[in-house]
Amino acid sequence: MTRIQTLVTLVTAMMLGSVFAQTASTPQLPQYSKTPAELAAATPTGGPGGSGNPKVQVVNILGDSSKPGPYAQLLKVAPHASIAAHHHAGDRIGTVLQGTWRFGYGGKFDQAKLRTLPVGSVYTEPSGGPHFAMTGDEAVVVLITGNGPTDTVYENPADDPTAKR
Repeated sequence: MTRIQTLVTLVTAMMLGSVFAQTASTPQLPQYSKTPAELAAATPTGGPGGSGNPKVQVVNILGDSSKPGPYAQLLKVAPHASIAAHHHAGDRIGTVLQGTWRFGYGGKFDQAKLRTLPVGSVYTEPSGGPHFAMTGDEAVVVLITGNGPTDTVYENPADDPTAKR
């Protein structure tokens, strides 16, 4: 084998080793499928990424939002809920599955900035980007997907419903 062939073989082996090492350490999605009826029957699990609001139930349906890697959650939000401005670690994408979600961006809850998002609407929650939401007379279910770990930090700590007073 010539020096060039040896060098090409060595570089190729190093590159392949790097690719396999990345693949081995990258979280993999499991095989998963749920019907709308199965998702509706899922019980709340709680966990990072929810607002802490008692009118919001978090159902982890895939992955673990407290750990690195992909996750999916259902937010089941009761009627007449108001969620103060907060943000999360990591980019998130929301899809409205049921009801009419009223969602806005900014560091303070502002009803004038709420956008009405009917079923099928998609929106983003950029990492560290403050946002707020509310529901009307009907319950809302939102599918949230992202890469963990995530958390919830209120822009005004006094608005955090989980804070001990």
